[in-house]
Amino acid sequence: MRLYGYMMGLGLSLFSLALSPAMAQEIEMSKTWPTLMTDYLSDVEEDGLVRFDYARLSETIEDEVVLNDYIDGFKSVDPDGLSDAEATAYWANLYNALTVKVVVDHYPVESIKEIKSGMFSMGPWKKNLIRINSERLSLDDIEHDILRKKFPSPLIHYMVNCASIGCPNLKAGEWKAATLEADRDAAARAFINSTRGVKVTNKGLVVSSIYNWFDKDFGGSKSAVLEHIREYADEDLAAIIDDGGRIKGYDYNWSLNGAHNE
Repeated sequence: MRLYGYMMGLGLSLFSLALSPAMAQEIEMSKTWPTLMTDYLSDVEEDGLVRFDYARLSETIEDEVVLNDYIDGFKSVDPDGLSDAEATAYWANLYNALTVKVVVDHYPVESIKEIKSGMFSMGPWKKNLIRINSERLSLDDIEHDILRKKFPSPLIHYMVNCASIGCPNLKAGEWKAATLEADRDAAARAFINSTRGVKVTNKGLVVSSIYNWFDKDFGGSKSAVLEHIREYADEDLAAIIDDGGRIKGYDYNWSLNGAHNE
């Protein structure tokens, strides 16, 4: 099986040599990452949660080769030459793939926060993981210095996954420029209308800590956050907000979004 994985990676590399770098990368990306998502993502659970089988991937050498080849492919694309939509998709896809790799490389863990980027760190987010255009980048660099600063939108937060139950789901497949807005809207609706996004209690709404940590991205106030949530809320949740529902607390589950059998 290890030889098979090696030959698969070699075959993709040789095939790519016959194409322009951009075209080769587009073909490689379209075949590898969605395949892994199909094989390792769970069905949607009752509350909308989708899990990833890190345990099985950590034991499947040939699929680790696919993941590593996919990540390496980003180095051959210059994101500065992409449109805003293409670049947003590029960076979000890279972030998600790197996050999966970090967890798989350190598995088993019960939370991504157990993985250190330094002696006193909590989490892997500050560790340099990849070099793009000669610049060494960490997960924090990609999320905060690139995605949130260069392509500001509250919907960025529904695109990146931090391998935790409390996070919006890992997308089944890649983010694509052509369908970016529709896909981001769908991701926002899925998260907001789950109890991981908004939980209705008899004291008010308990919402994801994402809306507290990054409140400026959502307008900088509880009322602005509520306006954002209302935009994507289903009929029942929208009615509660319209009837005076207010944010009374925040919550986030840092447990690994791994498969149940982990």
